Amino acid sequence: MKIIKNGILVTPEGEKKADIGFDLGKILRIGELKPTEYDEVYDATGCYVFPGFIDQHTHLQMNTGTAWTADDFESGTRAAVSGGTTCIVDFATQDRGDTLKTALGTWMKNAEGVSRCNYAFHMAVTDWNEETKAEIEDMIEEGVCSFKVYMAYDNLRLEDAELLKVLKRLAQDNAICGCHCENGPLISDLQKAEIAAGHTGPAAHPISRPAEAEAEAVNRFAYLGELAGAPIYVVHLSSKLGLEEVRAARRRGQTVYAETCPQYLILDDSRYDGADREKSLRGEDFEGAKYVMSPPLRKPSDVKALRDAVLAGEIDAVATDHCSFRFDTQKVLGRDDFRKIPNGAPGIEHRPALMMTSFAEILSMPELNRLLSEGPARLMGMYPRKGALMEGSDADITVWDPEVKWTIRAEKQQQNVDYTPYEGMEMQGQAAMVFVNGNLAAQYGRPLDGIYGCYVARSRK
Repeated sequence: MKIIKNGILVTPEGEKKADIGFDLGKILRIGELKPTEYDEVYDATGCYVFPGFIDQHTHLQMNTGTAWTADDFESGTRAAVSGGTTCIVDFATQDRGDTLKTALGTWMKNAEGVSRCNYAFHMAVTDWNEETKAEIEDMIEEGVCSFKVYMAYDNLRLEDAELLKVLKRLAQDNAICGCHCENGPLISDLQKAEIAAGHTGPAAHPISRPAEAEAEAVNRFAYLGELAGAPIYVVHLSSKLGLEEVRAARRRGQTVYAETCPQYLILDDSRYDGADREKSLRGEDFEGAKYVMSPPLRKPSDVKALRDAVLAGEIDAVATDHCSFRFDTQKVLGRDDFRKIPNGAPGIEHRPALMMTSFAEILSMPELNRLLSEGPARLMGMYPRKGALMEGSDADITVWDPEVKWTIRAEKQQQNVDYTPYEGMEMQGQAAMVFVNGNLAAQYGRPLDGIYGCYVARSRK
């Protein structure tokens, strides 16, 4: 048996000093354990012991139509475990004219045998028809209990009537439906207006995707959920206006789960300006392309509103929306037209440290655990197999050393990109030991040899 001794366990009930013993991928005993000569002992003195962190929103090995993401399942999960994440939920995406089965098979093949952490899949539905509807039951049987729809991007979005049908069908199996909430047609027109004004650079990106476009879509998705009698899941919530629509729907009695990301809690839209806003608008200063993601970074007032919502317990989980592209060879595809800049940013490696540092002294360790592990596990149909330090739960464990001070540097990261949005930020705390299915997979920011990730079949029934 492997035993972690002298650590402070983080549980929903609070912190407690106890040892934890595990073997064959399962937690066997919690309490005061006396090792034998056959046991393998890890000392966690001065450290917190968490259930492994879960990132329920990643995009690995994905083709956007203009570029492949820089991180595949090997590099992306290597980065994940290095930061303390032991399980991800990625998006298997249906191509229009193709089946859900084909999409799931493709993503399974991409992840199998190379993933350093555990993995599960949402199914992104982009082509709703009778065949797709019939496949929902097959997906449920395969352990896919979360789905995604888009209200933006012409090659991905569904019409409102189709969204309603998806929600009604998923409600039959208590599956959860997440949505990229932005008004796509409105954004397309606003983008054209920016280009017509000669604004071809990164600073035009947030102008063309205003908070109102998110809020309107959240409002519409919430009402569709009410019509369908289904809960809804708002992914990567980025704005105060969007948050207000979530609150309004909840006041009406609608079940709304809300996710946000570190970038919306830490960074703001001044990042698009580079050294000179006017030059960034014209595309002469291209540094802001590093932060082109959708939804975009928002105003400082939005950052404050979302941080306040986190403190108030209104946010159910914090994920990354990790969707990485290299700056030197991929982001530059949109140098003459901001609409062609691949949308997305890296973050899978740094989420735990960013949250621990940014919310130090204002969130307790159990509250951080709810955002980084327990909350995602419950929402994604994994709890208590994941997201809990309980006898019988999976031995996905992150030992967190709160005393380590370090600096985020692109040159030191495991993510397969040449930049990080958090370059130079000072971090307090680091994952000292990361166990995936009972196997030590990383120590102090460095991955170890071994491929221990497995597919996680899930159910919300």
